[in-house]
Amino acid sequence: MTVLFYILAALLVFFSYKSFRGGLAYLKYFKSEISKPGSNFTPNASVIVPCRGLDADLKTNLSTLFRQDYPKYEVIFVIDDECDPALKVIEEVSRKDAKNAKVVIAGKASRSSQKVENLREAVLHASGDSKVFVFMDSDARPNEDWLRNLVAPLEDETIGASTGYRWFISEKPTFASELLSVWNASIASALGPNTKSNFCWGGSMAIRRDIFERLDIREKWSGTLSDDFIVTRAMNEVGLPIHFVPQALTASFGNYTFHELLEFTARQMKITRVYAPKLWRMSFFGAALFNLVLLWAFYIVIFSRANDVHFWAAIAVIVIVSFFSVGKSWLRLRAAKLALNRYEIQLDRQFWTQNTLCILAPAVFLYNSIAALCSRKLAWRGIRYEMISPKETRVIDGREK
Repeated sequence: MTVLFYILAALLVFFSYKSFRGGLAYLKYFKSEISKPGSNFTPNASVIVPCRGLDADLKTNLSTLFRQDYPKYEVIFVIDDECDPALKVIEEVSRKDAKNAKVVIAGKASRSSQKVENLREAVLHASGDSKVFVFMDSDARPNEDWLRNLVAPLEDETIGASTGYRWFISEKPTFASELLSVWNASIASALGPNTKSNFCWGGSMAIRRDIFERLDIREKWSGTLSDDFIVTRAMNEVGLPIHFVPQALTASFGNYTFHELLEFTARQMKITRVYAPKLWRMSFFGAALFNLVLLWAFYIVIFSRANDVHFWAAIAVIVIVSFFSVGKSWLRLRAAKLALNRYEIQLDRQFWTQNTLCILAPAVFLYNSIAALCSRKLAWRGIRYEMISPKETRVIDGREK
C-alpha cells in the first residue's frame, strides 16, 4: 500500500506542477491580450439576452448593454412568459433606448431547455443587417468595452467563435459564495491561448452570422439542454478555433447558500458528463486523485512517528501540492484583476478565500462528478429536466420563477 501511495502522490505532484505552469501561461495570456490596441472591427451586431426570473441586480446587469462602446448594435431580450417579472425590468432599462432594443416572447420548451428554446426563437428576430450574433446571460455584468472586445477576434474569418467567461463576486461574502467563486475560477483558467482546447461559454459568446447559419447552429440546438457545448462541438467538428477574450471576462454578482452551491456545481458537471464525457472523466479522476492522496498523506502524518521517512514524505507531498494549488489560485486572481479592474476592491477581498478555499474545491468537484454519475436530472431556473442524450432533453416539471 505504501508503494501505491508514492505512485499516486508522484502523479498528483506532477499534475499540480502542470496546473501551476498553466496558471503562469494564463496570466501571461491576459497581459498579452489586454495590452493589444483596440480593434476597429465593429460590424452590426445582435446581442441576444435570454431572461427568466429576477437575477441579483438584474437592472444593473441589463443597463450595461446600453452603454457599450460600439457604433451599431441591437439588444434582443427573450423571455418565455409575459408575466415574467424580468419583463418589467427589461422595459425599464430599455425605455430610453427603445430604438435598438426589442423583446421576444418564446414558446414553452417541450424537448429542449427553456434557454435553448429562447435562443432558437430570438435568432429569428435578428435584424437583417446584423453580421454577428452575440449572446449574454442575464446574470452577467459586462464592461463598456465588452462587446467591442468580444467581436474583435471575428475579423479573422478563420476564427469560429469568441468567448469570455464569468467570475463570481459576492456582495456579502459567505463561505458558500466564496467557495463557488473558487470552484468557478478553476474552470475559467482552463481557457487561454490554445484555441483548439478552448470552449464556448454561452453567457459571453460571439459568432459571425454566416458561420452560425452555415453550421446550422439553430437546428443543432433543437432537443438539447446546453447551448454552449453544442456550439463548441460544432466548431470542433469543422476545425474552427475558439478564441478566448480576457476582456470579455464578466462579473457575476450574487450570494449563495451551501445548497445552492451544490445544486449549481452539480448541474454543471451533469451537463458536462452528457455533452463532454471525456472532460467529465478527467475531472472525476483529477478530483479523486487530489482528495485521496491528500487524505492519505494526512493519515500518514497523524499516525506515523516524526522520525519515520514516510512521515516526512507525506509532509512534503502536502506542502508541494498546497504550494502549487495556492500558486495557481493566486495567478488566476491576478489575471482576473487585470480584466475586471473596476472591481479591484471586491477582488482584493477575495485574496484569502481564493488562496485557501482552492484546497477544498476538488472535494466539491468529486461530489459533482459522483452526482453526475448517479443522475441525469437537474433543475434550472425553476424547471426540471432529464438529459436523455446530447440530442434529447425531457422537460419533467416546474414553471416557478
